[in-house]
Amino acid sequence: MPVPNRSTVAVLGPGGVGGLLAALLSRAGHRVICLAREETADALRRDGIRVSSRQFGDFTAPVEADTVLREPVDLCLVTVKNTALDEALDRVPPQWLANGVLLPLLNGVEHADTLRAAYGDERVVPAVVRVESARTAPGVIRHGSPFVEVDLAGRPDRLAPLAELLTGAGVTTHVLPDEHRVLWAKLAFLAPFALLTTRHRQPIGAIRSERRDELTALVEETVAVSRACGGQTVVAEVLQRYDAFPADSKSSMQRDAEAGLALELDAIGGAVLRAAERHGIGVPLTTRLVAELAAGAGLPHRAG
Repeated sequence: MPVPNRSTVAVLGPGGVGGLLAALLSRAGHRVICLAREETADALRRDGIRVSSRQFGDFTAPVEADTVLREPVDLCLVTVKNTALDEALDRVPPQWLANGVLLPLLNGVEHADTLRAAYGDERVVPAVVRVESARTAPGVIRHGSPFVEVDLAGRPDRLAPLAELLTGAGVTTHVLPDEHRVLWAKLAFLAPFALLTTRHRQPIGAIRSERRDELTALVEETVAVSRACGGQTVVAEVLQRYDAFPADSKSSMQRDAEAGLALELDAIGGAVLRAAERHGIGVPLTTRLVAELAAGAGLPHRAG
């Protein structure tokens, strides 16, 4: 999987995560093409991406922008919401990835098959990102966590160039051989974070101090499901990671709820419920929280 030292990178969805990564890759010397709606593309072409970061400081990075990919790229980051994935993929015609890599950094565990069907098994590199970052306006990114980490799933020898590219841009990157381990390690952490912060309308600091028992019980459920699906997550390690987050950190689902946007409830909570049902694992707290959030958001609830 060759990735040139100066790569051409498309970023599908330059929001909180995609915008941060686009800016870091541009700052590292790569050519970056952001794919977004016309009004967002106009803002990015005019002003670039302005980042305010606890880890990287404040900087502005120039990027190109368009509504659809019109040329071959070496790498395409997919950083849209799961709720917008099907529509967003129309912006990336498969022929422009004939010799490139598709790197999805989405929440959940069930999107990889959709992407493989559209672009082919060899093009898709399953991965997860851990970061707290938000878009406050088109091209304006606030990076709140003191880290940005990506885990790639696949053979280390094959993915070494991609890992080197991301590391060179400032992203802490690991390569792990097992896709299920990578995806479920993220979901076991993300689901409690997203469900509790959104349900109680509190940042993680309040959740971990005022609702510690509920947080621990929910982590125990998601870790049990994760391990049944091939993950190697440990309850104490998940709780320790929450404790390391800045107290004012909010989940992306909580931010979407506050903005009145569609929630990734099915991709996050629904995925846990479906896997729990397949493996015969009881997850009463997860079930209740998903149902309450679905009712509050007017969403259909699909448990199995």
